[in-house]
Amino acid sequence: MSTNKSDLMPDPVAMVESYGQQASACAQVLANADTATKNAALLNIAKVIDESVEQLITANAIDLATAKESGISDALYDRLELNPARIESMSKGLRDIAAQPDPVGSLSASERQPSGLEIARMRVPLGVIGVIYESRPNVTADAAALCLKSGNAVILRGGSEASLSNRAIAQCIEQGLIQTGLPEHAVQLIATTNREAVGAMLRLEQHIDVIIPRGGKGLVTRISNDAKVPVIKHLDGICHVYIDVGADKNAAMAIAFNSKTYRYGICGAMETLLVAESEAQSVLPDLCAKFVEHGVELRGCAKTQGVYANVNPATNDDWETEYLGPVLSVKVVADVNEAMDHIARYGSGHTDAIVTNDIGRSRQFMRQVDSSSVMVNAATCFADGAQYGLGAEIGISTNKMHVRGPVGVLGLTTEKYVVTGDGTIRQ
Repeated sequence: MSTNKSDLMPDPVAMVESYGQQASACAQVLANADTATKNAALLNIAKVIDESVEQLITANAIDLATAKESGISDALYDRLELNPARIESMSKGLRDIAAQPDPVGSLSASERQPSGLEIARMRVPLGVIGVIYESRPNVTADAAALCLKSGNAVILRGGSEASLSNRAIAQCIEQGLIQTGLPEHAVQLIATTNREAVGAMLRLEQHIDVIIPRGGKGLVTRISNDAKVPVIKHLDGICHVYIDVGADKNAAMAIAFNSKTYRYGICGAMETLLVAESEAQSVLPDLCAKFVEHGVELRGCAKTQGVYANVNPATNDDWETEYLGPVLSVKVVADVNEAMDHIARYGSGHTDAIVTNDIGRSRQFMRQVDSSSVMVNAATCFADGAQYGLGAEIGISTNKMHVRGPVGVLGLTTEKYVVTGDGTIRQ
């Protein structure tokens, strides 16, 4: 993996074209790489990362200082920060992905047709993945790992705020690839911060098979509007927790609090709390007080304000906002039907949860809420590839075509039909 081509090739369009050509060549190598080789690369990269904690934190500290001077928000600062625990999580994700089954080359059960043909489907890589992301430097490792395991080459373009962190992680990946004997250009990081590089990626149909954006709504909207390459995306994470009629108060409080405060800056954080009117007097006073004590600003409907005084009035914009910070919208609803209507109108199709003791209403909620993840009696912050057993994720898709929800190794493959005959001709 070379990360300094921008110094040699200042034209970002020509640079991206060069990356694309190299990625296409590497994709053929990776598609034919056996499972043992791919796993060895992942384990070697994990080992290099473990040995490079000091260098990674040093690079990240410079990015953090620059970001702080520029007035970055607390939520984005949190996403940008690397610490020993997060670096350990990166290397663990690589090892977890190595331990997963390799879908590439797997065959579905074959079906014999009246013609005598045996029809089956084989899992194959997508080819070349382009990942455009902001803030989170761990995406550099996660995306590389998932693409390598699924037999895809990848071109990475991180945000300028994480420039040094991304380069440091990229160097670890390069060392791991070289140690394994895989081509270093299988994973390429575009080092330039020139925005024209993003535009060039979006137009590179001949070399990039799919684009995956990870970042704010502005970035994802721009990519969705401008890309000529297919896009796997989600625009925002307006996640809801609905506390149902008769829900256990302690469970409801724990799930709602964890959904919001586990980490404000993740896309699976709860942004709107919905509470059945029958439970409002019981649950909201204690729960709201807990949020306020934790520094969360509450914005609620008139009924919420009637139950707890320290709540600012919510506007229609609040129901449509992904705060990514210590702000929470609260609404009292009549029942599960009104809760689902609210989610259908204001939700983003990311993750929504119900806290309930009623099996019928839990199944109704699961069936009718049209989101990529629907939770029953669990916090929304579990919407994460690692938590779903995927090792890591390259993003969370709210698309309905190809892949939906956390995108892991399987989501970076597709199927082709393999048809076997015995001199069979069509009559």
